[in-house]
Amino acid sequence: MNKYVEAIINALKEFDPRKLYRNPVMFITEIALLLSIYLLVFHSEYDLSLSGLYIPFYISVLVLLFLTIFFSTLAESLAEGKSRDITASLRKMKKETTGRLIVDKEEKIVDSSTLRKGMIVEVRKNEMVPTDGEIAEGSGYFNESSITGESKAVFKVTGDSVTGGTVFLDDSIKVRITANPGETFLDKMIEMVEGSVRKKTPNELALSVLLSGLTLIFIVVTSSILPLGSFMKFDVNLILLVVLLITLIPTTIGALLPALGIAAINKVSQFNVIAKSGRAVENAGDIDTIILDKTGTITMGERDASKLYPNKGVSDEVMASVAYQSSYMDETREGISLIKYVKNLFPDIEKYKIKDASFIPFSSETKFSGIAYDDHKIYKGSPHAIWDLMGEKDGFIDAVCAEISSRGGTAMVLVEDSHVIGAIEFNDIIKPWIGERIKTMKTMNIKTVMCTGDNELTAAYISREAGLDEFVANSKPQDKYLKVESEKNQQRMVAMVGDGTNDAPALALADVGLAMNSGTQAAKDAANMIDLDNDPTKLMDVIFLGKQILITRGSLTTFSIANDISKYFVIIPAIFYIFPALSFINILGFTDPLLAITSALIFNTIIIPLLIPMAIRGVRFKPSTVDQLLKRNIMVYGFGGVVLPFIAIGLIYHLLLGVGILW
Repeated sequence: MNKYVEAIINALKEFDPRKLYRNPVMFITEIALLLSIYLLVFHSEYDLSLSGLYIPFYISVLVLLFLTIFFSTLAESLAEGKSRDITASLRKMKKETTGRLIVDKEEKIVDSSTLRKGMIVEVRKNEMVPTDGEIAEGSGYFNESSITGESKAVFKVTGDSVTGGTVFLDDSIKVRITANPGETFLDKMIEMVEGSVRKKTPNELALSVLLSGLTLIFIVVTSSILPLGSFMKFDVNLILLVVLLITLIPTTIGALLPALGIAAINKVSQFNVIAKSGRAVENAGDIDTIILDKTGTITMGERDASKLYPNKGVSDEVMASVAYQSSYMDETREGISLIKYVKNLFPDIEKYKIKDASFIPFSSETKFSGIAYDDHKIYKGSPHAIWDLMGEKDGFIDAVCAEISSRGGTAMVLVEDSHVIGAIEFNDIIKPWIGERIKTMKTMNIKTVMCTGDNELTAAYISREAGLDEFVANSKPQDKYLKVESEKNQQRMVAMVGDGTNDAPALALADVGLAMNSGTQAAKDAANMIDLDNDPTKLMDVIFLGKQILITRGSLTTFSIANDISKYFVIIPAIFYIFPALSFINILGFTDPLLAITSALIFNTIIIPLLIPMAIRGVRFKPSTVDQLLKRNIMVYGFGGVVLPFIAIGLIYHLLLGVGILW
């Protein structure tokens, strides 16, 4: 079925009062429609001053009230259609496949639907990952185009998460399953997008209360006109009061509000970001502080070994051999890079491999890794961590590390037992476009903070070059949490990005937590947004988008309320046209009251479909301060909302007059 035909059918289904009551403004409009039908059918029983001359007017009122409701439900239906398109594409990604289940070192081929948390499966070259998990052993490249649409392969190491449906491109790895059937990442994505259709955010609820309050006020005001007319010996036509009510209540924003909420989730999804709730999207628009990692966010994230600095009395080959021994079991990006570098220097370096050595993995707490064998230990790690471990600094190597840090490199110190072998330089370059992104954040008065495990010198250099406001050097997981907590204690809205289990507490505490799809399951569970492209800078796009969504809602609300003022000056003179004293508010000088009312009602109806594209696409947003945005909102949508109805209603009136329509 054509999607537009389907949207129309779904829009008509939404006329059901049991569904429409969730939108108070449109619910009142539907009651007004039913009341108008009732009055028209039984006009002979009630003295409504109705004659055959006016029947076309009453029919036009019914048609326009119907269209007002229809365009509102159509806007919501079109937005929901986009959500259905997203979920349909996600469902296509779900594929039932098989996995090589490892039980007691034996391999068994099983259906992916039988896999449960904690099970270990082996994935070989060009095989599909059967379901969500994390790499338990090995490393390699993955084709994630089925999830992200990006054809470039992604390199992952032990501890990284993998998504069911992606394809492994290297020899073999072992994956520990982290999700039961129905709990996979794709399942959660589908649930999130489908759930976005009906759930209202706090801002939406607040706006709904405001619109309900305004509607109630206009109901009271309109109802009071009937006894007032009776007191003044003037018969007021009930259908004219119905028209007055519908044109004065904020039907424009009331009609578009449901579509705005759905469109917000859809727009985030178009950025390949899955938001777990509409509230997360709204929070993004209110962010005051953004906390960023250095590696992969400010810098390219490809931290490669570039030079060895042997200590005094240590030869290049000894330095290279100990560096190799410290890293041949290390499957982190730094470890793999270092092995590649020393192999280029000494092709036969593998002869220094130590049998029966045990690996000491890197920890964000210790900040070093290495091996242990017999009574010996070899470590490589940050200077700060190594000096703490040894209890003293090596002056020569510490000076080398300071020099590396001063030019933005990352230094690691290599030690064997109690001997400092030398320093290793790793280089990562600042993303060329990051400075402009940071400048944009500052334009919106957003504070930028970098958390990095590097020392003060490196952190200061990167911060200065990127134009950041603050940095936290030698950062540990609890430091990120404490920084988020500190900013929130200052009544600031905080956003941060993370991908590791140790980032989970800070991600959960932040108002907007963006986790990488390649990150650990704990990070993805703690965050309220997940980036499928694994691009940490996407957080800035999400903030930009959140502000655009809030500005769109605010602009349409301002416009809707402002144009009610104009319609007031058209409808009231038309209702009380027999009182010359009210002629001063008949600004447009209309001489046919019913035609004026019809023109106002036509404008009230057609403005809704004209604004549907804006509601779904969003108002064009230029990064600005709050004061600049408020000024623009008032000038464009406030002033425009007052002036446009006068012009449009005047044109409609004279057009109807020109074609000979007279009631």
